[in-house]
Amino acid sequence: MINIKILLPALVMTALAACSSGPPVPDWKMNAQSSVERFQAAYLSGNALVEQTEFRRARSQVAGTGKLELVARIELLRCAARVASLAFEDCAGFEALRADASAAERAYAAWLAGQAQPADIALLPEAQRAAASASSDAAAAGAVAAIKDPLSQLVAAGVLLRASRATPSLLDTAVATASDQGWRRPLLAWLGVQRLRAEQAGDTQAAQHIARRMAIVEQPLAP
Repeated sequence: MINIKILLPALVMTALAACSSGPPVPDWKMNAQSSVERFQAAYLSGNALVEQTEFRRARSQVAGTGKLELVARIELLRCAARVASLAFEDCAGFEALRADASAAERAYAAWLAGQAQPADIALLPEAQRAAASASSDAAAAGAVAAIKDPLSQLVAAGVLLRASRATPSLLDTAVATASDQGWRRPLLAWLGVQRLRAEQAGDTQAAQHIARRMAIVEQPLAP
């Protein structure tokens, strides 16, 4: 299960909450969380059809509340998975809701776009703050390596690459994390960056090794 506590605290459901003596947990929260987890997992594994279906379900569940700030968070979650996979696109779904988003959501959107300002850092999810405030590229790479949640780690790494702050150790961390999780889409993206840098450095042997890894990852999923 992908840990979304850092990115979407309002939708996190725990066994304790479900079993408490308080009011029953609304169905939309449980349904939205399940769909969020499924659309993220599907996107990261390279299954576009499932990702689109589950994203629509998650957004629909949250939209039923009329809470625009929560819909904005769903859009940010989708954009975060893309940044983790180095798909640097405008977060159009969030931009349509920006006027009704909170300051924290706007700060996170700026971070994903590589445009976070000093005032935004305190509003970022805790896992991202050290990387965002690091004074050097090496320190930022170390901060990313210390992030425990795999998706949050890849998001921070993607933002640093977008800002031209990616060190070789950062690339190693991102590749290792995507590989350990079995996430095809980000793994191919990060391996591609590594291969390009190896080619630019004239390291043909390393570039060929990376290309062979990519070929294995690109093999079709078993039926």
